[in-house]
Amino acid sequence: MTENKKPLSVDEALEAILAAVKSPVAIEDAPLAKCFGRTLAQDLFARRTQPPKPLSAMDGYALRANDAGARKVIGESSAGRGFDGLCGPGEAVRIFTGAPIPDGADTVLVQEEAQRDGDFVTATAPIQHGRNVRLAGIDFREGEKILERGRRLSPADIALAASADHATLPLARAPRIAVLATGDELVAPGAPRGPDQIVASNSYSVLGLIAAAGGEVIDLGICSDRIDEIEAAIGRARAEQVEVLLTIGGASVGDHDLTRGALAREGMALNFWRVNMKPGKPLIHGHIGPMTVLGLPGNPVSAVVCGELFLKPLIRALCGDPLAGADRSQPAFAGAALPKGGLRQEFVRAALALDEQGRMIATAHADQDSSLNRVLSQSQVLIIRPAGAPACAAGASVRILRLTL
Repeated sequence: MTENKKPLSVDEALEAILAAVKSPVAIEDAPLAKCFGRTLAQDLFARRTQPPKPLSAMDGYALRANDAGARKVIGESSAGRGFDGLCGPGEAVRIFTGAPIPDGADTVLVQEEAQRDGDFVTATAPIQHGRNVRLAGIDFREGEKILERGRRLSPADIALAASADHATLPLARAPRIAVLATGDELVAPGAPRGPDQIVASNSYSVLGLIAAAGGEVIDLGICSDRIDEIEAAIGRARAEQVEVLLTIGGASVGDHDLTRGALAREGMALNFWRVNMKPGKPLIHGHIGPMTVLGLPGNPVSAVVCGELFLKPLIRALCGDPLAGADRSQPAFAGAALPKGGLRQEFVRAALALDEQGRMIATAHADQDSSLNRVLSQSQVLIIRPAGAPACAAGASVRILRLTL
């Protein structure tokens, strides 16, 4: 790969990042209780039919819909203990929700529409054939695909897998992401700091992005602006055999932006380092052997925007998600006027609300400085503004990208 001569578009950059993912991470089996939020590594097929036989959806009486008059109650069917016999003409079986439908019966008369007199029951409302019966296989059948590879597993997905008789699931091992922050000005929260230093915050937003995408963090801490320290941290990432080395800061071309040079000295094959976007233009992408390198800008907002646009899809691609690069934007309406767009695609921090008609309204914050964590915290979405977009009036249609919760 060669360095790009001009900044890539956002779409071109994402395509290049995902195209460089040669294969997903390894597969490992995990018990169901450990599967929430993990990514399914293979298609999953049902090992049984659910329900295995017709079941009652209500409490009442199982009977033949075409019979007339009173039916004689000849037994009982409950969940886990069905009626062992035939429900013949003029007969009924007392039944409970989830219980097997007796042979011969085709309908359940709910108890609210039944009048019981000793051993006989009479319907007090018209009987509809097949009503209140859950047919065999109505949920799924043995051998049927129930979940697709690359799916991030929800509690409902895990319950579905359990009902299909899977005690363990084949999962993508969580991609390991080494996170390295750089800069003489940075100190950890709570640590002593000099008069010209600031508290490092970007690592914490990035940790959240990694967790939201299903990755595992290897925290390399903070390096000062010394190329030997940065090289040593890169060496630690290689020794850990992580899938991705994520650097924060030092991606630009200033005298103290040393990350790119250190990566080059450690053998990085550079793919690109500029994207035509605001905020977040300086973005490094390359490889050191099998390890992907992604270098985020140092400004807090720039790091989060680039993390949403590029880091999360990269992690999802490493997990084998076929929709890793899918467009996640949604339509909304502008809550306030927006000026004409500049030469770069812009991602505008905005608050999201619903109007009286239930429409999503995205209102841009007045101050879009890329250093403002408070404004970022008050934003639920980014309004996507194409390069050169015309001025946008309040109420006009826009596209938004939801920020990670």
